[in-house]
Amino acid sequence: MCGIDPLLGNNRNWSARCRAEDPKFFERLAGQQAPRYLWIGCSDSRVPANEIVGLRPGEIFVHRNVGNLVVHSDLNCLTVLQYAVEVLKVEHVLVVGHYGCGGVRAVVDERRTGLADNWLRHIEDVARKHEARLEALREPDERADRLCELNVIEQVSNVCRTTVLRRAWERGQPVEVHGLVYGLRDGLLRRVSEGVRGPEARDSGYVEALSALGIP
Repeated sequence: MCGIDPLLGNNRNWSARCRAEDPKFFERLAGQQAPRYLWIGCSDSRVPANEIVGLRPGEIFVHRNVGNLVVHSDLNCLTVLQYAVEVLKVEHVLVVGHYGCGGVRAVVDERRTGLADNWLRHIEDVARKHEARLEALREPDERADRLCELNVIEQVSNVCRTTVLRRAWERGQPVEVHGLVYGLRDGLLRRVSEGVRGPEARDSGYVEALSALGIP
């Protein structure tokens, strides 16, 4: 079994590089975090939030779970969302899925995974909601990619319907919710949902996102 000594060595090298580039970096970081973005993404180790968007520690607040889900009974996610919006005053909430997601593919293949099946039920619900649209695609890879996109659109809608976002918009706080999908093969982010800036754009944004995928 590999030990963690290499990680500790990497950490020391990284810390030294940061101090060489900016001697006061850690001093500022310890004093306050002031990110403008909240990233709600998948736990997949191939999708590192900071690196993908070129931001340093302290510049993006991150919540990750299998399948980048926003479930209204998930107090972990809701607590992160509330802290980000009400305390950190983030300006953008990014819901980020990724092609090649193992959770999405398990749903497409109807493959049992154990305890995770209970969590993936939420993606199954998305698949069931859009069943006719998914069945129109012949290849499993195509269905998995489309379900990944549809799942992000549904999670954006879920974010917009939380009490956290509704209260923020009611008091006039500027918060915009975005839906993105990351490509493992090219490292690029793609929009699947234009930014939603308030409750009046919530439903129209949902319809427009589906239309952009060619879904009536």
